[in-house]
Amino acid sequence: MTSDITLFVNPASGRGRGARAAGPAARVLRAAGHSVRTVVGADEADALRRAREAVAGGTGALIAVGGDGMVSLALQAVAETPTPLGVVAVGTGNDFARANGLPVRDPEAAARLIAGSLKGDGGAPRDLGRVAGGPYFGTVLASGFDSRVNDRGNRMRFPSGRLRYDLALLAELAALRPIPYRLRFDDGPERRIEATLVAVGNGGSYGGGMRICGDARMDDGLFDVTVVGACGRGELLRVFPRVYRGTHLSHPKVRVFRVGRVSLEAVGVTAYADGERVGALPVVAEVVPGAVRVLGARGK
Repeated sequence: MTSDITLFVNPASGRGRGARAAGPAARVLRAAGHSVRTVVGADEADALRRAREAVAGGTGALIAVGGDGMVSLALQAVAETPTPLGVVAVGTGNDFARANGLPVRDPEAAARLIAGSLKGDGGAPRDLGRVAGGPYFGTVLASGFDSRVNDRGNRMRFPSGRLRYDLALLAELAALRPIPYRLRFDDGPERRIEATLVAVGNGGSYGGGMRICGDARMDDGLFDVTVVGACGRGELLRVFPRVYRGTHLSHPKVRVFRVGRVSLEAVGVTAYADGERVGALPVVAEVVPGAVRVLGARGK
């Protein structure tokens, strides 16, 4: 494997942590004998173009420095290629890093793990999800109540930061209604259900540790599809805090299906994958087994 590797940096990640993390990570990697090139795009499209050029040019690894958004962008460049992915997780959520047992907000530790994996196993194979005609995703594709909170928060101009999404959550709770879905798993029959949300998990968590698909594995060739049935506001408020521990999965309104392919259809619902907007339903997603090798990955 070539010793030339590429740092793929989001300077804005985590209020500037991405830019600050790139230097210590690069120093560790250079000390391990690697030639390090840094890629920073003018915008998302330019960054992805540059990352794809690095992969096509034979870089020994693409290392995403930032949060889950940067990892998601990097996945579009390395998926189903021989180029392994490294992650220096310094964002807000870091769900992909946590799912793979990688250091969080410790760029030197992350870089040491990456260097050791490059010298050793070359990375652990991990599945990815892929939306038909759309992006790959590493963790969760969300639809329903949670995606409507995202939609509303994205439309709001005031206030800023986390408070914006707290207010969006309250507004969506006030407007809560069951969503009529049409679902199809693998080649099975169409299912018509009313649900609060449907989450398609390649990984177990989203939103910085909400274990919505808590038992999902990234190496089993299957999604865990979590369906939260129709709930009233009071019941949803009782169930929701359990998501952080994953204990909501035992609630009678929650069902989990383990499938390789899922079709989701509902009116007026947006899908988000790895926290990034995919678009309005319907969408079809399927597992791509072993689509990426993740440097230093441990666990599931």
